[in-house]
Amino acid sequence: MAEQNENQTTPGAEEAGQRGERLPDPVFSLEKVYIKDASYEAPGAPRAFLQSETPQIEVQLRVEHAVLDSVQGVYEAVLTITVTAAREGKTVFLAEIHQGGLFRIQGVSGEILNKTLEITCPHMLLPFAREAVSDFIGKGGFPPLLLQPVNFEALYEQKLVAQQAPAQPAQA
Repeated sequence: MAEQNENQTTPGAEEAGQRGERLPDPVFSLEKVYIKDASYEAPGAPRAFLQSETPQIEVQLRVEHAVLDSVQGVYEAVLTITVTAAREGKTVFLAEIHQGGLFRIQGVSGEILNKTLEITCPHMLLPFAREAVSDFIGKGGFPPLLLQPVNFEALYEQKLVAQQAPAQPAQA
């Protein structure tokens, strides 16, 4: 194992090696998990409890992140999950959770840092957000909702494609 680690290089490692410098080992740790914001409303209650038709459920995800301390490598990542249940065009309930986390990320930069913030961090926050969403909906009188696993890597790739699409000139 040690031999494999010695042979792996990170961006700038060759230059640092030529200068006789040793790059610090990458650091990744989850420092704190918290709910940054939460909202629940059930405009369809109590009549919604009298209807037997299952509402249509829509789930939306959003990932945001920001650097809090670049010297210490402290970043905030926030996974926002919005669940809307509607029946016959009317909202039965709406739950939104902004699940935050403080992460210490050092020794990586560029695309690796961006992938860590867009894929790994929200992946770690998802179980906490899933529990909060289920609790809110259950305490609202509705059956708890189990959110399915999310492929954050696929979402990241879609985001990159969407960002590059407007930059490409239209072809005649």
